[in-house]
Amino acid sequence: MSVRSALVSRETIIILAVTLLLPLPSRAGDLLIFAAASTTEIVTAAIADYKTGRIRASYASSGALARQIDAGAPADIYLSANQKWVDWLETRRRIKRSQRIPLLGNQLVLIAPTGTNFNLKIGPGFPLAAALGDGRLAIADPAHVPAGQHAREALKKLRVWDDLSRRAARTPNVRAVLALVERGEAAAGIVYRTDAIQSTRVRVVDSFPASAHRRIAYTLALMAPGTDKAAIGLFSYLQSSRAQAIYRRFGFEVLVQ
Repeated sequence: MSVRSALVSRETIIILAVTLLLPLPSRAGDLLIFAAASTTEIVTAAIADYKTGRIRASYASSGALARQIDAGAPADIYLSANQKWVDWLETRRRIKRSQRIPLLGNQLVLIAPTGTNFNLKIGPGFPLAAALGDGRLAIADPAHVPAGQHAREALKKLRVWDDLSRRAARTPNVRAVLALVERGEAAAGIVYRTDAIQSTRVRVVDSFPASAHRRIAYTLALMAPGTDKAAIGLFSYLQSSRAQAIYRRFGFEVLVQ
């Protein structure tokens, strides 16, 4: 089997596995939100606050969720950490342009386990590789995960990626990065600020300059055809002032007016 065939087979297996694990609605009228892993707390809190109907959520990387939607997974709403995947679903006619909106912003930060003597100032050519010592840098997989794509972009812009690419411990989503650093299995990691502030076992070493990567923006989308009244109601609520208060409480920037 060629390398290309092996990679295609592996991706097919992964997609099938995720499909089998997805929480499907248990009865007619249920709503299902597919949301980026980094939005777990805010979506959970918003569902609890909404108190209308039965709503379930599936959390994973934005890319994995987009592929599941395209494969026919019964999502009603998609909250993506990368506009690219929303654009892709739009070209696949899974989303209408009139039914998507930039919702949230975030920041990219470098983290280390609490209690470690790991201190750096992020800037062009900063000595992150040397600071890692014999340890690894945890990042979400740049091939599929928005947080990892932002991390790789920032490290390239700061001219340190070449020294770090082989030292990177790639994970399936940004929350797995957080877990590796919490357990001390990685000397440092790159996550969103909102992930870092959820944990008492990591600390923020420094923030990456916004100029080092594309803007981090989460897009909220209603799945086509977008005619279900219950789904439309939830889509509207997730843009409301009540929902915005939840987002801010967890450290997100609100983009929707």
